[in-house]
Amino acid sequence: MDQYEVTLAGFGGQGIMTAGQLLAYAGIEEGLQVTWLPSYGPEMRGGTAYCTVVLSSSRIGSPIIISPRCVCSFNRPSFDKFVPRIAPGGLSIVNSSLIDVTTDRKDITELLVPANDIAMKAGNAKAANIAVLGALVEATGLVSLKTVKEIIKVKLARKKAVLDINMAALEEGRKLAGKLNKEKVRA
Repeated sequence: MDQYEVTLAGFGGQGIMTAGQLLAYAGIEEGLQVTWLPSYGPEMRGGTAYCTVVLSSSRIGSPIIISPRCVCSFNRPSFDKFVPRIAPGGLSIVNSSLIDVTTDRKDITELLVPANDIAMKAGNAKAANIAVLGALVEATGLVSLKTVKEIIKVKLARKKAVLDINMAALEEGRKLAGKLNKEKVRA
């Protein structure tokens, strides 16, 4: 695997750091080189929060990312700040439940994921981050879905109901990304 950089961004309390950590743990589990770098705004809950995850089969030179290959935007300020930074040929995953705009960039792929809606349908709005993670894993193939499920079981399985909600959100995000990828192939 070539080096792949992901930025996940939103406001504090949306589970940005958790989603990034789960991706990083899955990469480690699959034997990849991994960095995870959090960044918080002035307040943790409600302030700006983002993290970067770098996955590679070879040594990673720096956890600092200027032009990520993928940005997962959970709110409009994050979309406005980070989508312009995506490397050409990259991927923008947008929480379309909270972001009502799309990019005008023609050199990237945009995947609209109604993450909050998926999470509410699964049983808890806090699972929006897991819906986006499912879409990210399906769209990129960075790590296997099986590994992500195992990591979620270990890291988020305090209660069976919470685990079931997270697994449902993960699967819906994955299915949505898979459906959209197939439609693109047909176009």
